[in-house]
This record gives sequence, C-alpha cells and structure tokens, in this order.
Amino acid sequence: MKPLVALTALSVALSAIPAFAQQKPPGQKPVAAQPAQQKPAAPQPAPAAPAVRPFPDGAKIAYCSLDQVASLSKEGQASFAKVRALNDQKVKLIQDKTKAMEANQTLANSASVADDKRAALQREISRQQVEIQRLQQDASTEVTDLQSDVRDAFIARVVPIIRQVASEKGLQMVLNYQDGLLLWVDPGLDLSAEVARRLDATPAPAAPKAPAP
Repeated sequence: MKPLVALTALSVALSAIPAFAQQKPPGQKPVAAQPAQQKPAAPQPAPAAPAVRPFPDGAKIAYCSLDQVASLSKEGQASFAKVRALNDQKVKLIQDKTKAMEANQTLANSASVADDKRAALQREISRQQVEIQRLQQDASTEVTDLQSDVRDAFIARVVPIIRQVASEKGLQMVLNYQDGLLLWVDPGLDLSAEVARRLDATPAPAAPKAPAP
C-alpha cells in the first residue's frame, strides 16, 4: 500500500491564486584566462528593461489576468499562503501516520517477532491503513473547501476594482486573460498590474464580529 499516493491531490494550485515558481538564473560560462599584461575587458552594459506600454488611447476593450493580480498583490500572496499552510499541515500529519505504520510493518516482518505479537501488529497495521485513507479523504476535502473559499473571496475583492478601472478608462469590456485564450494582444491593454496595486491600496473589509455568548 502507498498511503501518500492519494495525497498528491492536495498539491495546491489555485485557479485564481497560483504559485509562481522562481527560476534559477542560468549557470555562467567560465571566463577564459587572460595574459597578465592584458587589461580586462570592459563590462557589457546590462540590457535595458522593456518599456511599459501605455494604455492605448481610445481603446474600448482590455484584459486582466487574475493569476497575475494574485501573484503581484500582497493580498493574493497571503491568500495562497493560507491554503499552502493547511496543505502542508495535512501532508505532515499523513506522513507521520505513514511512518508509524511502516515501522509496524517492518517489525511484523521480523523473524524474531512471536506469532501472537505479529498477529497483533497486523491488526494494528490494518487499522492504520484505514485511518490514513480517511485522513487523506478528509484532508483533500478541507483543502479544496478552503481553496474555494479563498478563491471566491479574492474574486469578490478584485471584480469591483476591475469595474472601477474599466469605468475610469471608458471601457466596454474586460476579458479574463488565460494562457492560450488570445492569439495576440497589445500588452498595453493589460490591467493586471494596476488592479494589483489598487487591491493592496484598498482596505479589506472588517471581519464580522462573533455573536455575544
């Protein structure tokens, strides 16, 4: 039995709040040795960062990537971290339970263990297997539910800001950008960075007070 196989379903990848992997810079090539009398070559200037395209005058349609808004905004990053923390907590719990079960399995396979002791260990291993399966199912449900709640709350916060930006720019439509959805689009029409900035600048609504006992 491989109790952790089903746990891969807990790998968090929010549709609206994803994790963006940080790429490592490529390894540098070794610099060839130069004669002592030769002056070192002058360093090459760093390439200039691509200029930010301004929003096109008269445009009536723009787009916004919820993935980018989540990645660029502190609120989006915090929301993802909340789900990741729950996911990691459940993974750790199941890993610990699995290690205990594997320890019993190793002991039960030992030739030095008495038959009555081995039978008791087998019963305990069966119980642990059922417990791990139940933990996997419960963990998957909890993470999925939290993921859905976080996504819904994030969208509820972002959509009014998108509407505000669209109204200010006189837009008729804002597309929800996804990879492969558009064959080509002017990058100046991307509202994601502006929406992320406004999201961080907009105070989150106060949490409802708990009812008095």
